[in-house]
Amino acid sequence: MSTQHLLMIEDDVRLATMVGEYLTQSGFTVTHRPDGESGLAALQDKPVDLVILDLMLPDIDGLEVCRRIRAQGSEMARVPVLMLTAKGDPMDRIVGLELGADDYLPKPFEPRELLARIRAVLRRQQPGAEPERKLLRFGSLEIDRDARLVSVGGAPAELTSYQFDLLVTLAERAGRVLTREQIMEAVRGRELEAFDRSIDVHMGRIRAAIEADVKNPKRILTVRGVGYVFARQQD
Repeated sequence: MSTQHLLMIEDDVRLATMVGEYLTQSGFTVTHRPDGESGLAALQDKPVDLVILDLMLPDIDGLEVCRRIRAQGSEMARVPVLMLTAKGDPMDRIVGLELGADDYLPKPFEPRELLARIRAVLRRQQPGAEPERKLLRFGSLEIDRDARLVSVGGAPAELTSYQFDLLVTLAERAGRVLTREQIMEAVRGRELEAFDRSIDVHMGRIRAAIEADVKNPKRILTVRGVGYVFARQQD
């Protein structure tokens, strides 16, 4: 089995070296680039399984790098992005998620937590282990769990890996109201703080991709004060 390849775009060479050594010892191949432009070039040169992206870079910031990755219209656009944010700034986190980052980790961080998050994101990339219900259909909405593709009326809906898993989590439990914490725990395998509203950002992105009218959603409904429910009956 080949090792998974990580690209770390981080201008702090000392930190990158320490983290790179730790991840290499954990079984990954790690490529480091110190700025956004060289990181994007490395991503074009060789496919990677995940990008660790620092927000503060010397040339272009991490948000712009993430935007360019997601704008690619190719397999490169689907690569998971784990964003490193300074001091956990909530606005940076929200903007990063809106641009398509799959997860975030505030600095300073423990290498073990970074490793756990990387593994969680990569697990979500793997095809579902359950043999049944590989293709979920709800009216014009189709969710192909094997191919990890979503389409509406035959047209592809662009979602990040994390957003795809959120949608599947809800669709498999159609008609059941789930709290934000239940959704996040199902996808990430661990509980999050009740005040963490990053789930709402992702739900907004999913709705934009699969709803005919985002302001009047018919598929993913908000249950005020509780969470979300995926409607059984749709178009």
